[in-house]
Amino acid sequence: MADSTRPLISVVEGYHASASRLQRRGEFTQTELAPAFSAAIERVFGQPLTAREVVDRIVEEVKAEGDAAVARYTLAFDHRILDRVEVPRAAWDAAWDEVGPYLREALTVAADRVRQFHERQLRQSWFQPEALGIFGQVVRPLERVGIYTPGGSAALPSSLLMTAIPARVAGVREILVSAPPRHEGNVAPITLAAARVAGVDRVFAVGGAQAIAAMAFGTETIPHVDKILGPGNIFVALAKQRVFGAVDIDQIAGPTETLLVADHSADVELAAADMLAQAEHDEQASAILVTTSAEFANAIIEELERQLPLLEREEIARASLRSNGVIAVVDTLDQAIALSNAYAPEHLCLLVGRPWDLVPLVEHAGGIFIGEQSPEALGDYTAGPSHVMPTGGTARFSSPVTVADFQKVMTVVAGNPLAVEALGTATMALARSEGLGGHAAAIERRLRRSPGTDVSGRQQ
Repeated sequence: MADSTRPLISVVEGYHASASRLQRRGEFTQTELAPAFSAAIERVFGQPLTAREVVDRIVEEVKAEGDAAVARYTLAFDHRILDRVEVPRAAWDAAWDEVGPYLREALTVAADRVRQFHERQLRQSWFQPEALGIFGQVVRPLERVGIYTPGGSAALPSSLLMTAIPARVAGVREILVSAPPRHEGNVAPITLAAARVAGVDRVFAVGGAQAIAAMAFGTETIPHVDKILGPGNIFVALAKQRVFGAVDIDQIAGPTETLLVADHSADVELAAADMLAQAEHDEQASAILVTTSAEFANAIIEELERQLPLLEREEIARASLRSNGVIAVVDTLDQAIALSNAYAPEHLCLLVGRPWDLVPLVEHAGGIFIGEQSPEALGDYTAGPSHVMPTGGTARFSSPVTVADFQKVMTVVAGNPLAVEALGTATMALARSEGLGGHAAAIERRLRRSPGTDVSGRQQ
């Protein structure tokens, strides 16, 4: 818990001081364990272990023992006896009835928006005939993917929609979901309802590192997948990192973050609400405001204090602001965007008079939310783009989840005799420069059969 004597949020003035304050602190997987986690580890393993050591043990045991190890760790950490690993369809139907018409409609609206957005991203195979033959690409969907859905402090049906639906649009043959067990060995009803509306094929009541290992290597009950996606705690993040290579993963997700750029024209009430919407995720979340107005910065602090008591998760949001919140005051919007590019936020919100003028300056962000009618909360649920976005500065080199994450490309080369004649000399020269005479010989033998061409590939 954050120190209650600290100011609600840090205020930094000037570009250089702000740039220093917003430097990244290193990878999420180095985060210290909470006392509750440490106590559970010592109880289960009989000794203190790091999170990485715990994950290594779990992954190796699930890989070797399959369902037996999954059941053992589910009992140890989730306190559930795993009578059955897979959630039966009857439980899906019961969950659909249980969530009620209001949530069913909300899930359907969100699913339709996500599906429509991602249908525009589909890549198609292509073939280009030319004088030397036919060249192109074959685009194929992944065969089977696994989606991890947290179920600790809260279930996240929206994250399931944001990963399963792009997979379905891409044409993935089989989509599996794994989530921690709740009552009666099933997962949260809202998770099952989301799985139903997203078109998921199978759901397994398994959480934590054991779920990641099971999907990566397969057990007697859970088939191995080709790619694992979805957020989770430090053990899930480390397990995804550990199994990468055996399977693909979407990202190593760190704490969520947002950066608001605001000028004097921004609405104080709305800007504060957007910062709190981010801060309420968890105590590690980061809500950052970069503004060109010192007056606006002062008003935001007062507004945050006014709105905080209205939140159900006030304690979490307050701790997040104290630990990770920053208000940076700079001279110009160009400086504000420069700070944002250096920070590479998961979410970038432009609350300025002419937001579209700033878009060409943005180099690094998971998503750009333009104007006050485009709050990040809309993007988290119903706007359409997947909200699974790069965190921890990885927006400098990675992207949100898209349909492309569920497709792979195979190149096609269908050369003709003219291709060997036209490209043979260059091919042999490059092969021999690398000491690969066999490559050169493979071309040379073809050139010998071509009338009017000597063995070196030079035209006579």
